[in-house]
Amino acid sequence: MGVKGDFTVVVTKKEVVATVLPMQEHWLPMSNLDLLLPPVDVGVFFCYKKTPEEDNLLTFGSMCCVLKKALALVLVSYYPFAGEIVQNTVGEPEILCNNRGVDFIEAFADVDLCHLDLYNPDESVEGKLVPKKKQGVLCVQVTELKCGGLVVACTFDHRVADAYSTNMFLVSWAETARSIPLSFRPSFRRSLLYPRRPGLYSCSLDHLYIPISALPPPPEPEHPLVDHLISRIYYISADNLTRLQLLASANGAHKTKLETFCAFLWKLVAAGVTERGQFCKLGIVVDGRIRLSEGKIDKSKLFNSYFGNVLSIPYGEKPVRVLTSQPLSSTADSVHEFLESAVTKDHFLDLVDWVEAQRPEPVLARIYAGGEEGSNGPALVVSSGQRFPVSKVEFGWGKPVFGSYHFPWGGESGYVMPMPSPVGNGDWVVYMHLMEGQVELIEREGSDVFSPLTFDYLDGN
Repeated sequence: MGVKGDFTVVVTKKEVVATVLPMQEHWLPMSNLDLLLPPVDVGVFFCYKKTPEEDNLLTFGSMCCVLKKALALVLVSYYPFAGEIVQNTVGEPEILCNNRGVDFIEAFADVDLCHLDLYNPDESVEGKLVPKKKQGVLCVQVTELKCGGLVVACTFDHRVADAYSTNMFLVSWAETARSIPLSFRPSFRRSLLYPRRPGLYSCSLDHLYIPISALPPPPEPEHPLVDHLISRIYYISADNLTRLQLLASANGAHKTKLETFCAFLWKLVAAGVTERGQFCKLGIVVDGRIRLSEGKIDKSKLFNSYFGNVLSIPYGEKPVRVLTSQPLSSTADSVHEFLESAVTKDHFLDLVDWVEAQRPEPVLARIYAGGEEGSNGPALVVSSGQRFPVSKVEFGWGKPVFGSYHFPWGGESGYVMPMPSPVGNGDWVVYMHLMEGQVELIEREGSDVFSPLTFDYLDGN
């Protein structure tokens, strides 16, 4: 597995990178879908091998200069990332676009890239390579490794951007560094997500979301909490994904790889629950851009460039005894069923109107809400990262050998992000943030599917 976390990281420089152009200070309101997000930060990191010996112009200092110069340029288009989150007069968050800039950290880690224990990011990444954001909306850390490799990491406020928006920014930053035209120009056209007048929404949304004031107090623990959330990174071979997909589609109804993966993971987590009267929740993050576009070219262009959150988290809840006894195909049917109601234009229009009806009361996805009656069991959320642009985050010294989100968000629910493998062979890389007992169960019962990520895997394919 390589070394664990027994290496040190020394910060060598800190500065603030602002846009190269002056900016008129202004406020950018959050959309109703932004307001569904709690104040949590998300991390992402990319690992690069040492540049060839003959390219001696690419020192760590020169690469940092490339990154900072490109960042200052790309922030002209992605200016909310250079701002701050403030509260408006009714206590809701909004973005103050004041060009306070992005904290940019340079560091050195006395570890070789090939010895970085990616399987256990709690030891190798957390608090070392991915920065803690203290101010602003976005923070960047660039770390030189002992071997001459490089890690570029960012931490951003989830209320400002979802994974789709952050992917846009990362690709644009890399394109700017290489002086090529941007693939996307971000749009902040909040009118795309304005509520209807009069508002209209299905009462089913009351099952998916809840005003925070309506949450009951959490129950007193009957015994000290011994389990805790940990992070791990695995890979799943393309052959295993295909095999599971065939099992999930055994009843004649085709299931996607994501539906298959979610069903398989749901069953595994449920198998670790000892009290059979309990329920197990599974939520899946759905991007509404395609749904709101209605297949129309003009709307597709608008939503494809929209920067912000366009997400919903439908979920299913099943008794543990049902999940553990039924075949994978039946569980996949359940996944498909609760997803079906949320992958529509009407669902997202209703969700915008539902949030409007609650404002300024903050709200929360129910799957994150602990302590509710009937929620006495594990819960996890799967966020599809299949658009994760690992190969496109190329700043001029080669493509990353690895990249991943890092989201130890601190809630009670688990979080899982499957992404395409940088190897490019159809495998998946899976970031997991689950209870330690759940991880142990997955590694014991799902060892034929989940393999710990190592540099041997990255180099050997």
